[in-house]
Amino acid sequence: MTWFNANTDKVWDLLLSHLWLSGLPILLGFVIAVPIGWFANRHRRIRGTILSLGGILYTIPSLAFFLVLPSIIGTGFLDPVNVVVALTVYAVAIMVRSAADAFESVSPAVLDAATATGFAPAGRAFLVELPLAGPVLLAGLRVVAVSTVSLVSVGALIGVSNLGSLFTEGYRTDNDAEILIGVIGIVGLALLFDLVLVMAGRLLMPWARTPRRGRSPVSPIMSFAQHLRGGRV
Repeated sequence: MTWFNANTDKVWDLLLSHLWLSGLPILLGFVIAVPIGWFANRHRRIRGTILSLGGILYTIPSLAFFLVLPSIIGTGFLDPVNVVVALTVYAVAIMVRSAADAFESVSPAVLDAATATGFAPAGRAFLVELPLAGPVLLAGLRVVAVSTVSLVSVGALIGVSNLGSLFTEGYRTDNDAEILIGVIGIVGLALLFDLVLVMAGRLLMPWARTPRRGRSPVSPIMSFAQHLRGGRV
C-alpha cells in the first residue's frame, strides 16, 4: 500500500489508458462481428470458412502482431492505434463465432412468423433476430471483454502505456508491490466491464431475465413478444 499511496496519480493514468485501449476494441469488435456472424448464419455453405478464418486470426501471437502491424497500416511503432487495431481483430475473431451461434439459436418458426406478419428482411433482422439473439451475444461479448482487458497488457512490451507497464517496470526494479497493483488493476477492470455488460443486458433485454421462484417460467420468445406489445410478463 505504501507504493500505491505514493504513486496514485501514475496508477490512475495507466488505468484510464488501459480502459480506453480495452473499451474501443470491444465496441468495434462487437459492431464488426455481429453482421459477419449474421451473414455466416444465413449462408451455411461459407459459415465454416468464415468461422475458421476467425479462429486462425486469433492464433496470431499478440506480441508479433503488435510488432508487424505498424508496417501494414503505416502507423508509428509506439502508436496506441496499433494495439487498438490488433485487439479489434482479436475481438472480431472471438465474437464472430458467438454471433453466428446467437443467430442460429433463434427459432426458425419465429422467423417464419415474423415474415408472415409483414417484416421486411432488414426489419426482421433488427427487430426480431437481433433482440432474440441478444442473450447469446451478450455471453460472447463478456468473453471478448475479459480477453481484451487481459491482452492490452501485452502492449506495454512495445512501449504503449497501460496497467501492463506496472509489470514491466516492477520486474525491472524487482518491485513486487508494483506488479501486484498491476494484477489487481487489470482483474478489477475486467470485473468492471463484466458488471457493466451484465447490467446493460438486464436493462436492454428484460425479456431474457430468469424467472423468479414461484412464477411460471416464460420463454424468452413469449417475453419478447409481450415486450414488443408493451405488456409485462
